[in-house]
Amino acid sequence: MTNYTLSHWGTYEVEPRGNGLPALKPFRRDRDPSPIGLYQLDPALDRLRVRRPAIRKSWLDHGPGAAPERRGIDPFVEVEWDRALDLAAAEIDRVRTAHGNSSIFGGSYGWSSAGRFHHAQSQVHRFLNAAGGYVRHVDSYSLGAANVVLPHIVASMDELMAGHSSWDTLAAHCELFVSFGGVPVKNSQINAGGVALHGVPAGLAGMRAAGTRFVNIGPVRDNFGAVADAAEWIACRPNTDTALMLALAWVLLSEGLHDQAFLERCCTGFDNFVPYLTGAIDGTPKTPEWAAAISGVPAGTIVDLARRMASSRTMLNVSWSMQRASHGEQPYWMVVTLAAMLGQIGTPGGGFGVGYGAANLVGSAHTRIKGPTLSQLKPGIPDFIPVARIADMLLNPGAPFTYNGKTQNYPDIHLIYWAGGNPFHHHQDLNRLLTAWQKPETVIVNEQYWTPTAKRADIVLPATISLERDDIGSATLEAFIVAMKQAVPPAGEARDDYAIFAELAERLGCGETFSEGLDAAGWLTRLYEECRPLNRARGLDLPDFETFWRDGLIDLTPLDRPVTMLADFVADPDSKPLGTPSGKIEIFSQRIAGFGLDDCPGHATWMEPAEWLGDELTAKFPLHLLTDQPARRLHSQLDASPYSAGGKSNGRELVYMNPGDATQRGLGEGQIVELFNDRGRCLAAVTISSDIMPGVARLNTGAWFDPDPETGLEKHGNPNVLTLDVPASSLSQGCSAQTCLVEIAAFAGPVPPVTAFCLPEFATS
Repeated sequence: MTNYTLSHWGTYEVEPRGNGLPALKPFRRDRDPSPIGLYQLDPALDRLRVRRPAIRKSWLDHGPGAAPERRGIDPFVEVEWDRALDLAAAEIDRVRTAHGNSSIFGGSYGWSSAGRFHHAQSQVHRFLNAAGGYVRHVDSYSLGAANVVLPHIVASMDELMAGHSSWDTLAAHCELFVSFGGVPVKNSQINAGGVALHGVPAGLAGMRAAGTRFVNIGPVRDNFGAVADAAEWIACRPNTDTALMLALAWVLLSEGLHDQAFLERCCTGFDNFVPYLTGAIDGTPKTPEWAAAISGVPAGTIVDLARRMASSRTMLNVSWSMQRASHGEQPYWMVVTLAAMLGQIGTPGGGFGVGYGAANLVGSAHTRIKGPTLSQLKPGIPDFIPVARIADMLLNPGAPFTYNGKTQNYPDIHLIYWAGGNPFHHHQDLNRLLTAWQKPETVIVNEQYWTPTAKRADIVLPATISLERDDIGSATLEAFIVAMKQAVPPAGEARDDYAIFAELAERLGCGETFSEGLDAAGWLTRLYEECRPLNRARGLDLPDFETFWRDGLIDLTPLDRPVTMLADFVADPDSKPLGTPSGKIEIFSQRIAGFGLDDCPGHATWMEPAEWLGDELTAKFPLHLLTDQPARRLHSQLDASPYSAGGKSNGRELVYMNPGDATQRGLGEGQIVELFNDRGRCLAAVTISSDIMPGVARLNTGAWFDPDPETGLEKHGNPNVLTLDVPASSLSQGCSAQTCLVEIAAFAGPVPPVTAFCLPEFATS
């Protein structure tokens, strides 16, 4: 009997190897398996495991709040579990008693585990709610702007992602696939909750074989996977896509190529939008010539593309990176507007997409099931922040912020409890975060590895990895439910997050509320059995838990079906309305207009980003830095693995540059360079490529944060020392990482070693 494990990178078969560690093999039914997860048990990762509870020495010696500026510098003292749990519980109790539960921030991120029970985000939130409540975060770094704006316009991002037109539908019907930001197949190696069968490469190949024409609009050419050579590349300056889309819309309107009947039947607010498009309001018609000056795309190219779109069955796609920028709501709003003008929404092969290639589920034909879900309990307090505003919260307690039309105030945080995720990877302007991180009196983390976050904590509790525990793997629009059976014993004294929180809950007097009297095995059975009747109502009869656990997999592929997004709504908008205020697609949103926000008006609008190729800052920092997802890891996970290292140059990340930009600076292939702006500095190794347009550089995210404590120079290639920590807008407060100008120069002097994967120092108490 084959055992399996599920990870964000794929399903893997666990093959025993005598008395040694088991081997991980790609799932035999996966046509395009990702190599990333094969390295989960590699010695390079095992060396970095947190093996015993550890306390930062200054905190242990002098108590909460001691020398917060030494987080990341102080040595740690390893202690027994009981002592660590006693200290953590006492500190949580002290803070909630002295300052209230609104002074506790529960940090986490959804990529912490593919298992549905041992999901660190669910576990830490459930624990903190059982203990009286905490300040939570909403939305995600990936989709902060989209998550807020899309429900006002058409539907929630979750609903859209689970309903995208499937790849087989596109292959059968789509004639022209136009993507702003490409289809980054490297990103589709992953899915929140896990991947069973990778479908994006085959999906694109099927479209190519069927004769679909591809247009790739953006600053890089090589982000269309295996069909990049077949895609027409229209080089466009970063952050200017909204202007380009507006010009495409101007052509459709001026030449009578728009579908007025669709706009009247399925949309509202087009008449409010037209005066802006034509320039009747601001005196600036959004013509191709106007957009050419902003985007760098020739006016003739814009006119030709608009006509081709109108004469073809056209799918318009925007990558997730479009909305991780200043005014990130606008390209998403505008792509819906543009697709509505074409009138092809709800037709097979036509309409719009918001993330083909961003994750494996987008475009999947697998059925949507109700998987096992651990309740996080009822929130004890209402306080929250948008996820990308953590540094603002810590630095500005009590200050007001707007979110989705409402004004709230940042709480005063005294304690952070983090389980799952690495804020010193995914946050922007990490030097600013370092300053903010000194504000809390105590930082507690459950962590598997000595990550940059663990090194900057006060109490570190060692947690197991997925292969060290039993769990259930299930994800939206994936092909299997997986019995994830423990493959190896825990490293050192590591414990499951559930076991850690159960012990803390007992000490805090909320043990029964948290555990409900069940151990981990009891929860697995309960969660699985609870989802059976929910799926039976959807026409899926799952076997009992014992049968599932014995067989190891539940195959959902017989339920696959072609999907056309929004087809039901378009067929009958009156009886199948959307969840928007009007029930229709809102080209103009009266609700958003009513918020009165200068940086997010009532319809899609071009507004200059905070930094872009064309503003005054360009003279000082003439390169726009793109910070995309890496191909060899997920965010910063498994960065220490040999596979991730294989994508670096002597241990440093690669910065991609256009040949002209490199020549202008006297830079050669593989040369160590310094990227810098007024926010920070980091090192990287140059790789020269004509697939990136002049004036643009690209540096993958996810290199473990490695600043020199004396100079502040980040040595490893983490681009978030450079990125801008300001909101996308006052509507969403999403991140704006893709709005960033830098300069690049040869690094002078001895090149410092990378120390990101060095263990912290340990001392005796």
